[in-house]
Amino acid sequence: MTSPQIEIQIIASIVAIACAIPGVFLVLRKMALISDAISHSILPGIVLGFFLTHDLNSPWLILLAAITGVITVVLVEAIQKTGLVKEDTAIGLVFPALFSIGVIMIAKNANDVHLDVDAVLLGELAFAPFDRLFISGMDMGPKSLWVMGIILLISVLLLFMFFKELKVSTFDAGLSSALGISPIVMHYGLMSVSSVTVVGAFDAVGAILVVALMIAPAATAYLLTSDLKKMIYLSVGFGVFSAIAGYWMAHWLDASISGSMTTVLGIVFLMVYLFAPNKGLLSVLYRQKQQRTEVSLLTFLLHLNNHSEENERHINHLNEHINWQKVRSKTVLDLALKNNMISIDNNIVSLTEKGKEFTDLALEYIITNKDEKIEPMKDDFFLFRG
Repeated sequence: MTSPQIEIQIIASIVAIACAIPGVFLVLRKMALISDAISHSILPGIVLGFFLTHDLNSPWLILLAAITGVITVVLVEAIQKTGLVKEDTAIGLVFPALFSIGVIMIAKNANDVHLDVDAVLLGELAFAPFDRLFISGMDMGPKSLWVMGIILLISVLLLFMFFKELKVSTFDAGLSSALGISPIVMHYGLMSVSSVTVVGAFDAVGAILVVALMIAPAATAYLLTSDLKKMIYLSVGFGVFSAIAGYWMAHWLDASISGSMTTVLGIVFLMVYLFAPNKGLLSVLYRQKQQRTEVSLLTFLLHLNNHSEENERHINHLNEHINWQKVRSKTVLDLALKNNMISIDNNIVSLTEKGKEFTDLALEYIITNKDEKIEPMKDDFFLFRG
């Protein structure tokens, strides 16, 4: 690997980690779309900062863009609190307006500036190693690496300092207020960090990849764990993996680096969405099938409990009486036999003592409708559920 290739992957990894930290809290607070709004609405701040300093490398650009990001959040919440529109509609109203203001400012005052699609929407990581930072004539490396490295360091420091406060205010704003932790301060602190992170990454990777790196790794991690610390670690891991894998995918396909990284993020999310052990689509479908089987078993046992006549308990009559297909009838019958809840003698089905005990408890659950009783009951009686 050449030096620029290594630097591109390091920059992408640093950006991924820096975006993953606030991204986790944005996903948990159901504010994923706000990152998209911030990534577009910071344009007026960048333009204003350039007009004031005439220097694209001035830190004022980051500061004014971050302020614009916070203003975006304030405007979205102000519109939402009117009760006339929902949050997603408010976001859709605010960020196109601010983004358009930035474009108009460029058109009216900087006609010779080319608003490049790659730079604004996709970014171009391939050029990041060539924008160097020189101090006293010494080459300190890519400027993006230093900018994002400092932002990441600040984000990690703030995370360690305010982890408890962020956690409480994210999951229970009422408890947070009762403990003396201001949810509003935490909220706008998070929005400020998100804005600064978006601004820092904007130049290197563009708006689309910033949004992808903030939301996709966190959303993927959310499907795998309910522990906040693990979610942060997994989010960082998915982000770094997608950044590096996306670079080599772009190298192999001779395609956009940022576009390839976003594609890998989407593929990783899709795999987890389908195959996650607890929240994955296949797992959910299996549990739904399992629950249908358990309900069918309960119906079957209640039928046996209500009928003492042999003709009502004949296997063939059961299929006709309950109106089940043969496959479903066999599944329920096999599950009942496996759990020793029924016995079959000359095609006549009878409840065992275990089956009667289970049915009595099931009737009690139906009458009282207390959810806390059903799961322990099934765990106690079912050797194989589904």
